[in-house]
Amino acid sequence: MRQGAVLAITCLALATVVAAMASLNVALPDIARHTHADQTQQSWIIDAYSLVFASMLLPAGALGDRFGRRRALVVGLVVYGAGSALAALTSDPNMLIALRAVLGVGAALIMPATLSTITSSFPRAQRARAVSIWAAVAGASGVLGLLASGLLLEWWSWPSVFWFNVVLASVALAGTAVFVPESADARPAPLDVTGALLAAAGIAGLVYAVIEAPVNGWSDPVTLGGIALGLLVLAGFVAYELRRRHPLLDPRIFRNRRFAAGSLSIALQFFALFGFMFVVMQYLQLVRGDSALTAALSLLAMPIGMIPASRLSPLLTTRLGVRGPWVAGLLMLAAGLAVLARLDGASPYGQIAAGLIPLGAGLGLAMPPATTAITDALPKELQNVGSAVNDLARELGGALGIAVLGSILTAVYRDNLHMTHVPSRVAEAAHSSLAGAAAVGGPVLRQAQDAFVTGLHAALFGGAITAGATAVAVAILLGRRRTPADKAARRAPADPMTHSGRERTP
Repeated sequence: MRQGAVLAITCLALATVVAAMASLNVALPDIARHTHADQTQQSWIIDAYSLVFASMLLPAGALGDRFGRRRALVVGLVVYGAGSALAALTSDPNMLIALRAVLGVGAALIMPATLSTITSSFPRAQRARAVSIWAAVAGASGVLGLLASGLLLEWWSWPSVFWFNVVLASVALAGTAVFVPESADARPAPLDVTGALLAAAGIAGLVYAVIEAPVNGWSDPVTLGGIALGLLVLAGFVAYELRRRHPLLDPRIFRNRRFAAGSLSIALQFFALFGFMFVVMQYLQLVRGDSALTAALSLLAMPIGMIPASRLSPLLTTRLGVRGPWVAGLLMLAAGLAVLARLDGASPYGQIAAGLIPLGAGLGLAMPPATTAITDALPKELQNVGSAVNDLARELGGALGIAVLGSILTAVYRDNLHMTHVPSRVAEAAHSSLAGAAAVGGPVLRQAQDAFVTGLHAALFGGAITAGATAVAVAILLGRRRTPADKAARRAPADPMTHSGRERTP
């Protein structure tokens, strides 16, 4: 009974954090009207959360391992709830950006603590099932966040989205206080402050450059310089950690093929998922003409496939080995995106559902073994850091997916939009975005919608190719069949300094 309550409370806290990544996109037009935020401010109202969240994950995970995962969860929920309440009360766009950054700090404390609490609270025989439920919630909460925001905005204005966050955080906080046990390393290693600062700075620089790339252009000096600086600082982080007796994250853990496959798979699954959601929400609202609520409801076919598949994944893994369900899930993800890449302005909803269901089922099959591979590769006392790596892979993959697939969409859209015999002001508005063309309407909008659909095809085919390539990479990393080491890795955590989980490398 207590373990069920722990799972429910940690999944609620997880859903609170993940939903906030997508839900505010629905409320953004209302925010812009009431706060008079310009386009740059609107972008950073969304992106400040992801930037701080991603950059703080590793340090926050280390703090949870050292001072207690329940304590990290409590502090994170208090910060998140208080920041949401203040955001609901402000009318200044710059203050809203700052408060979204505060929410990112709270989320960085919450998300690793949810998964590490599960892995430290459940016995190994029940852990795979619990992790599969966690993964299903992580995957479906973005869609449910869009739906909740759409419902709230039917009756209230944008502050209601933040008040909803306050309610969720308050319930999760009360449940944590009553049901969630404390867990931490009994003999904590010295806190790696320098490593934490290097990791935060490198990830922040890299994520910032990726977020701004669709605006500045991939060849812009700011983009290239930010990516180069972020990678340089992360290279310094790796070099520093290799010399540390007690590193924040030992880079040699990536020698473990299961850990490497899990990290790669999670990153590229969320590359495809977040990039897809960014593209398809525009398609549903600006090409099909759906309302925000109808568009969110349209995506519910995805969790219909995802939730049963995530429950089935541990059973298939036990019977067939980890490789089969994992690779099959990635191939289903690729197939779903390929179906969705053939949509046009007249496509019936049945065609959309025909792509969404295998896309969700593929994520449901592939996410649990990838997540388990990451957490099982680290000892119990480093579960929060392992969870942070899992969450960081999601954040980096999601940011890249939005940036890369969004850039493909924009480039193809503009190449196929030929505005002739219209005023320059109208042509400029249409070239800026499909939303700009929608403000003009008429023949300009119809031509822009056709160009957008062409861009959608290119972007989603790009996502499908990425998912297919990930399936091949994971299959290679995991090997052709279950080895004794593979079986042992499912029974006991692999040593982070090993290749196989059995032998320590010099």
